[in-house]
Amino acid sequence: MAELVYPPVIGLAKTLFRVMDLRITVTGGEHIPRAGGAVLASNHVSYLDFIFAGFAAQPSKRLVRFMAKQEIFANRIAGPLMRAMHHIPVDREAGLASYKAALAALKAGEVVGVFPEATISETFEVKELKSGAARMAGAAGVPLIPMALWGTQQLWTKGRPRNLLQRHVPISIVVGEPLAVSRREDATPLLRERMAKLLDQAREQVATGP
Repeated sequence: MAELVYPPVIGLAKTLFRVMDLRITVTGGEHIPRAGGAVLASNHVSYLDFIFAGFAAQPSKRLVRFMAKQEIFANRIAGPLMRAMHHIPVDREAGLASYKAALAALKAGEVVGVFPEATISETFEVKELKSGAARMAGAAGVPLIPMALWGTQQLWTKGRPRNLLQRHVPISIVVGEPLAVSRREDATPLLRERMAKLLDQAREQVATGP
């Protein structure tokens, strides 16, 4: 598929990262395959998490197609951008259609990004997960890749003032080893356990510095 919008958006994001002097550390980016489908499952602590989760795929030169709520696609500014980048709208009233669209993308060799908590964690701990990420990976026969973000909540999170112009923020992005998922077994508890451990690692990296 033609990628006329996604690469320039990534370039703009990288420029903003430099201007803001964000201290971004990516660990484990090599776990994201350079080819073929995969489900990338991240914790969720900020409204900006999809930007940083996608950044983790840069070493593998992959573009992540994120599943995002339908309301974003309805926005007159964000909507056209989301569609042009081939992200996947999630209509909670018609979840099966979203699931089928994500499954088709995976079978076509895309990396699909999911926030299986389904909402921002206001405690910043990993909440109980929805089973969709694990089920999709099993149904498509692709790896399930856990990851964790930390530091993004300092910029913009739920219930707190935005601070999008804050500079020098340390942000840790940790990608774990892929999980092989079976159709017959629910890997959601294991995914949550791995995500929690990766979150601890991300926090430790921010606390101790590079």
